[in-house]
Amino acid sequence: MKFLVTVKRVTDYEAKIKLKADKSGIVTDGVNMIMNPFDEIGVEEALRQKEKHGGEVVVVSIGTTDSVAQLRSALAMGADRAILVKNDGELDSFGVAKILAKIVAKESPDVVIMGKQAIDDDSNQAAQILAELLGWGQATFANVVTLDARSATVAREADGGLETVKCDLPCIITTDLRLNEPRYASLPGIMKAKKKPLDEIELSSLGVDTALKVKVKAFEEPAAKQAGQKVPDVATLVQKLKTEAKAI
Repeated sequence: MKFLVTVKRVTDYEAKIKLKADKSGIVTDGVNMIMNPFDEIGVEEALRQKEKHGGEVVVVSIGTTDSVAQLRSALAMGADRAILVKNDGELDSFGVAKILAKIVAKESPDVVIMGKQAIDDDSNQAAQILAELLGWGQATFANVVTLDARSATVAREADGGLETVKCDLPCIITTDLRLNEPRYASLPGIMKAKKKPLDEIELSSLGVDTALKVKVKAFEEPAAKQAGQKVPDVATLVQKLKTEAKAI
């Protein structure tokens, strides 16, 4: 089987984030960048499925040459080769999906595995849009993935429990947090990753219209948390919940 896995470069979730003065985004200078954790889970799942079924794991990222570091991390985990679609402009989920559709057409994978969302914008849209563009089945928020030659059976996380869905191959699967525990790259893996193929593709060569359908106007810091209050009795608590908090 052939697996195509998306890898996005994002800010470290443990980093201290500051907004730019014009509120157009966050300051990334000096901030540690990592592979999107849900994508890392996707790489791990593809590697596990390859160990069961054989085949190839290809990782793809869209961004500047800085994203090579995250692709090399995926290669060090065990992926076979990598693709970087070079782009330094802003993209929305629809633009990302259209770019990935071109890569899918070129690579013809059996399964596309994507993180359910990126931790920087939390959109959770690109995979669903890609499935629509390709006309493929999709299984989102995967908790358990079982593959055979023709189909994928996925237990997916839903409100209140797990839902099991089955879709024909080729298909798109998005990973949830509890799907697996990503492996650490071994020293031999890190050394081998330096020699594994990494193709760079200019976005302009794909002929994709990436005009934004969604534009971010500005970012705002979350409101400061107000101090709590102590009340003398239950009656006062109920009154404040009703008149001040508007909770009841």
